[in-house]
Amino acid sequence: MSDILFSHSYYYKLDPKQWKNKTPFPPLGTLYAASLMRENGYEVRLFDTNLLDNPSSIQPILEIQRPKYLVIYDDGFNYLTKMCLTTMREACFEMIALGKKNGCTVIVCSSDSTDHAAEYLEKGADFIILGEGEMTLLELVNTLESNESPAAIAGIAFQNGALTQTNAKRAVLHELDSLPFPAWDLVDMNEYKLIWRESGQKFTLNIATTRGCPYKCNWCAKPIYGNRYNSHSAEYIADHIEFLRSSYGVRRFWMCDDIFGLKPNWVRDFNDGLKKRKLNIKYYIQSRVDLLLKEDMIDLLAESGLEEVWVGAESASQKILDAMDKGTKVTQIYEATRLLKKKNIRVAFFLQFGYLSENTDDILQTIDMVKELVPDNIGISVSYPLPGTKFYEKVKDELRQKANWKDSDDLDMMFKGTFKTDYYRRLQRFVHKEYRKTQGVVNLQKMVRNPLEFSFGKMASVMKLGYYIPSTIVDTFVLKKLQNGQ
Repeated sequence: MSDILFSHSYYYKLDPKQWKNKTPFPPLGTLYAASLMRENGYEVRLFDTNLLDNPSSIQPILEIQRPKYLVIYDDGFNYLTKMCLTTMREACFEMIALGKKNGCTVIVCSSDSTDHAAEYLEKGADFIILGEGEMTLLELVNTLESNESPAAIAGIAFQNGALTQTNAKRAVLHELDSLPFPAWDLVDMNEYKLIWRESGQKFTLNIATTRGCPYKCNWCAKPIYGNRYNSHSAEYIADHIEFLRSSYGVRRFWMCDDIFGLKPNWVRDFNDGLKKRKLNIKYYIQSRVDLLLKEDMIDLLAESGLEEVWVGAESASQKILDAMDKGTKVTQIYEATRLLKKKNIRVAFFLQFGYLSENTDDILQTIDMVKELVPDNIGISVSYPLPGTKFYEKVKDELRQKANWKDSDDLDMMFKGTFKTDYYRRLQRFVHKEYRKTQGVVNLQKMVRNPLEFSFGKMASVMKLGYYIPSTIVDTFVLKKLQNGQ
């Protein structure tokens, strides 16, 4: 059968903040699609862009391999692809042009192309897959191979004369276990291991146990898997981990679900599955504070190997959480954090500044929460309007010259917030410094109380107080001037 060259349009090197971390993950969503097509008789290859410099590097591959289909299939499990960064969009446009230059039928599946199908078609793509893509891709390629018209296929957009035809959505896949394991063999795993070695962290692979999210935070876009929640069985995931453990020696995993372990009894079954296979692993997840507080959830997570959990704390202002339709309480952030720490599980906060109606008091409450709870890590962003969200609808008329960030560290305020972009960029740095300063003070107190707790990491944190203390004083004055528009 005809051959397919799979690729995607995320380049870590074009996103300096992410490349600096040196913790790249293979394109999981792409590998699932490639595996399904291979299972159905197609010859598949992968041009993995993650570790490459620029999109022009695909040119010699296209010339040598001469694939019939170039499928640019982004990893929908990577939250960075949902941000629809303009650098990656431009890279995809270049790849489309090179694919057409070399005679390929070009098919694109991504969050950005789902939101902006017409733009991608204008750049030369033959078909855009809208939303979740595996089954749509299989039907589309089967139809093209049979020389039949794809005009009625659900879940695609294409150019029909001078118009863009957008077909009805395809229902999301419910039986996730029907999918074969991702085509991990297409990945140069050693290249990833080398980059991870530079980070100083243990090599980690990404696994998705679920698809979608049923919660309705009004700023969160869900262009691929939607506002639904479907889950692999715990047995499938345990088998998958066992395969990766035996094939690549991996002991640490990033469970890249939007929400991990929501299905009742799933974490218990997962824990039992790991024990049955004698798999001793470490992993980290994303979750919600209200979910973590249910029954014995934290105990089961700890027993199964949970090392760290990132929670969408967002704000310590209940007013802001309610405005976001977050559905959580500030008190739950405090309670979940303390319980996780008691179980020696690292806890990290996603924080968001700049939401509509936010004021200085809301910001100060969030900073105070960080200093009081001292999470093990924080990630800070500003409110970012994405198509398909209620938040976007509220501010879309203000998105005139810029509607997407260039890279993940852009932090541009693209709508009229309480303060301007310069303020929030400075605030992001200030909160990180306040956080590191607090960590240093806490570590100093621990070492004074118990010298046996000494470690070089704690000592380094204490020594950095000589930088963070004066730096936060300066930032405080600068922020006050920026608040006043100076």
